[in-house]
Amino acid sequence: MKKAQAAELFLRLAELNPEPQGELEWTSPYTLLVAVALSAQATDVSVNIATRKLFKVADTPAKMLALGEDAVREHIKTIGLFNTKAKNVILMAQQLVERHGGEVPVDRDALEQLAGVGRKTANVVLNIAFGMPTIAVDTHVFRVANRTGLAPGKTPLEVETKLAKVTPGEFLLHAHHWLILHGRYICKARAPECWRCPIVDLCRYRDKRLVPPRSRTAESVAPAR
Repeated sequence: MKKAQAAELFLRLAELNPEPQGELEWTSPYTLLVAVALSAQATDVSVNIATRKLFKVADTPAKMLALGEDAVREHIKTIGLFNTKAKNVILMAQQLVERHGGEVPVDRDALEQLAGVGRKTANVVLNIAFGMPTIAVDTHVFRVANRTGLAPGKTPLEVETKLAKVTPGEFLLHAHHWLILHGRYICKARAPECWRCPIVDLCRYRDKRLVPPRSRTAESVAPAR
């Protein structure tokens, strides 16, 4: 997609939601880091339910280490891959204490060296906690970028690189939030709701659903012919 079209796309999303927010609950860069790491292959809703109690007793790396892996596992057992994630949370806390004085580093490379932290997680933390104009490519962003033609790519890194180039500077800070929310609530994986999409005319998706499906309720009360 050309930059002028991308600018129009983000302008429309911005007009509808000027200050988009991530849906994970957090109180500090550290709790955000843990929450994002836990959200891999899990919903934000499920992570929030688990971390509300977890963060009340362990909201710093030192407190998380004191809590211990078994207790962390018990707190997050309702989240997918909880065994591996509990080990990573404890190892991450240890690394933060030993390497960074218990503080979350404001550096992508340093973040990616922590247990359970990949490029997407690092970008989310840098963006939300520290206000850096990074673009985190999750499944929603990847889908929307490819489906709309905004920044097609075969890998998350390719999509991220193209998004960074095509997105005007004034939209970079919130770009991935707009795309995540758009993918989560409108441009859904199985059934995109094109009939209520604010960027449908800019989108290159061929199989647009421009008419909403009839509800089962409507069908059940439809007059017989």
